[in-house]
Amino acid sequence: MPWLIWLKKLPQMKKKVLNNMLISTNEILFRIKKALSLSIEEMINAYTLEEYKMEPSYLESLLKRRQDDGFMLCTYEELGLFLDGLVTLKRGPSPKKKSEAEAVELTNNLILKKLRIALELKESETEIIFGLADIELSKQQLASLFRKEGHKNFKACSDELLMAFLEGLDEFYYTGEEI
Repeated sequence: MPWLIWLKKLPQMKKKVLNNMLISTNEILFRIKKALSLSIEEMINAYTLEEYKMEPSYLESLLKRRQDDGFMLCTYEELGLFLDGLVTLKRGPSPKKKSEAEAVELTNNLILKKLRIALELKESETEIIFGLADIELSKQQLASLFRKEGHKNFKACSDELLMAFLEGLDEFYYTGEEI
């Protein structure tokens, strides 16, 4: 398992400083693609599984940096559809029927939850991923991120915490083939 390799290197990892950051949907989409080494075709497939027509050229413009020519802003709907498609791509279709009238606000907590479900991450693996970004969370703190919003122990996931998770995810799945 790849997390065993990183567990040995955990004390040697250094944290990148992330202060006062507002994460854009484009940045989240880009970091998920990078962390999971997803191809454009795999990402298009995720959208297709959610019955959303995504053109490869448009997806490439969503993955560009704000300062690059051809940059297009990724909507919350497009990010949410991608995450739902990623869950379906990695785990197969849900036995539950989707309700068309169901509209859910995409929050950092929901992004974390969808990634955890798609990648079938256990609690220990999630702890390691945060640890790779030098974030130490107790089991209670970690569990509070995945609770429903109305629950008494619910804790909102900050932009910094989500970004740290995405950075840890990138290291967790790093294969050494990147240039």
